[in-house]
Amino acid sequence: MDIHGRRVLVTGGASGLGEATIRFFAGHGGKVVIVDLNDEKGEALASELGDTALYIKTDVTDEASVKAAVKTAVDHYGGLDVAVNCAGIGPPQKILDRDSNVMPLDHFHKIVTINLIGSFTVLAHAAEAMAKNDPVGEDGERGVIVNTASVAAYEGQIGQAAYSASKGGIVGLTLPAARELARQGIRVATIAPGFIHTPLFDGLPEPAVESLKTQVQFPKRLGKPAEYAKLVGHIVDNAYINGETIRMDAAARMAPK
Repeated sequence: MDIHGRRVLVTGGASGLGEATIRFFAGHGGKVVIVDLNDEKGEALASELGDTALYIKTDVTDEASVKAAVKTAVDHYGGLDVAVNCAGIGPPQKILDRDSNVMPLDHFHKIVTINLIGSFTVLAHAAEAMAKNDPVGEDGERGVIVNTASVAAYEGQIGQAAYSASKGGIVGLTLPAARELARQGIRVATIAPGFIHTPLFDGLPEPAVESLKTQVQFPKRLGKPAEYAKLVGHIVDNAYINGETIRMDAAARMAPK
C-alpha cells in the first residue's frame, strides 16, 4: 500500500510517537486523524497541518467514543486506510512495595485497559471500516493496522509488571489478528520500541537517562519519534510485513532495574 495520500488515524496522535506519525503521513500527502484526549495539543496540531488534518477527542477505553471517532473519520475522508495505536501509559509500580503492601488492582487494571484493551478496540473498529474499502494494488489490500508494544513485553523491569503485561498482550494479539483479518485484505503488525525520546523522558533526571543509554548498543543514544514514524511508513508500504512484531531498540536489552 503506497503511503502517499493515505487516510490515517493515529491514537495518542497529539504528542510523542503519535505526533511524529501524524506528521510523517501528513508530509506524504496523507489525510490524518489525530485521536487524543488533549484538546489543546490536538487542536493546535490539526490547525498547523491544515485542511488535511482532523482532531477528534477520543477515549480509547470507551468503545462508544472509539466507534464514533472511526465513523467521523470515515465520514470526513470517505474511508480509512491505516490505523496506528500509539495511545498508552506506563507509570511504574511494584507488585509489593517496601512495606510488602500489594499493588492496588486499579493500577494494573488501568494500564491494561488503556494499553491493551484500548488498542484492541481501535483495531476492531478500524478493521470494520477498512473491510468496506475497495481493494488496492496487485495484492488487493484494504488496510493496515500498526500497534505499539514495547521491549518491556520481553524484558520488563522491576516495577513494570502491569506495563509489561499490557504490552505482552499486544504482541500476543498481533498474529491471530493478522490471520483473522487476512480474508478482508487487512494486515496487522506491531512495533516494539526501545528507549525513544518522547515527552516521558523529559521528566527524568539526567543520570537516569544516561543509565538507559548505557543499555543501548548502537547508535548510542535515545531513539527519535521520527524513526518510529518511518518504520510505520515502511510497514504500510511493504505488503509482505504481516503478523509480526518488530523490535526497534538499537540492540538494547533492559536490565532488571
